[in-house]
Amino acid sequence: MLLLVIIYFSFISLGLPDSLLGCAWPSMHHLLRVPVRYAGFISVIISGGTVVSSILSARIIRRFGTGIVTAFSVLTTAAALIGFSISNTFWGLILFAVPLGLGGGSVDAALNNYVALHYKARHMNWLHCFWGLGASIGPIIMSAFLINKHSWNLGYRTIGIIQFCLTAVLFVSLPLWKNQRSQENSTRHKSISFKRLLNITGIKQALMAFFCYCGIESVTGLWGSSYLVIIKNIPPEIAAQWISLYYIGISFGRFVSGFVTMKLNNRQMIRLGQIIIGAGIIVLIMPFDNIAPLPGFFMIGLGCAPIFPSLMHETPRNFGKENSQTIIGIQMAGAYIGSALMPPLFGLTASYINFNIFPVFIGAILIAMIILVETLNRKVDAALKKAA
Repeated sequence: MLLLVIIYFSFISLGLPDSLLGCAWPSMHHLLRVPVRYAGFISVIISGGTVVSSILSARIIRRFGTGIVTAFSVLTTAAALIGFSISNTFWGLILFAVPLGLGGGSVDAALNNYVALHYKARHMNWLHCFWGLGASIGPIIMSAFLINKHSWNLGYRTIGIIQFCLTAVLFVSLPLWKNQRSQENSTRHKSISFKRLLNITGIKQALMAFFCYCGIESVTGLWGSSYLVIIKNIPPEIAAQWISLYYIGISFGRFVSGFVTMKLNNRQMIRLGQIIIGAGIIVLIMPFDNIAPLPGFFMIGLGCAPIFPSLMHETPRNFGKENSQTIIGIQMAGAYIGSALMPPLFGLTASYINFNIFPVFIGAILIAMIILVETLNRKVDAALKKAA
């Protein structure tokens, strides 16, 4: 039980940095004297680092174990956040974006696989609830500094210090991972070539579904504040507060989802989430007053809540326990590629059209994800029926 608590707190550390750039960028880009769309470049670097570490995660975890990989990954992100806090140029942010990305991928894949194999669906949802908690705390801390006319640097520095405190807890807890390490060594995980991996039934649809989901999550998180500032004429410091409702929706939704999974299975949870996201997008599109984005962003977050954990928890069932560590690492890579490519694509699109396209853009990704998930389900069911 104590180890599970440590895993939960590890996911707080994963969530803390993820929401900072989006909520702070409306203020940052003016001080850095760069166009608003340049946030996409930083996002690409961060996500690129997570893609690399996710792909290598199975090999790294087999070599060092989940506990050590988790502790050193959080240490890396803490150092990168302090680096952000002392950077006053765009190129400085680009430099520290590399370790910030590398620190997230391996630990994300390791903990997701461990929980998927050893715990029920409710724990996967609660695990990602703690990610949402971290992602909700980030904008609250950043907006507190911005409202009081402090620099965004202090917001990053505060989060970096919190990360260092979490790192200390993880290093102290390393003895708790000894039994888990022996279980890892006794469990035989297949080493699969990338070519063979892509030939597994349903894997392409699974990778693209994760790509689309993280496209929705990252575009909303990175550009939501800018949408509020540019289209709704909301002050940047207030927009930073409001976008925290999106992350609160994710966190609250995953907490509730942990109980709902006792009644609904993973597939039903995913469909329910997709419906709620669609409703949130419709609220954003409706021509209401400036308060309308509040429930809209909360609903999108609420809908996002069960999708990622439910897709992840299905992995051992869809593709086999012996393949799960490698496939979860690749799925995380697909997810982070979505996080890397979709925000700059939206930034480029909005610069040529208008920021009004924001809800339409995430709506199109949602439709693609629905088609991919349903195709994945049909293929897996057919393969399991054939094997039986």
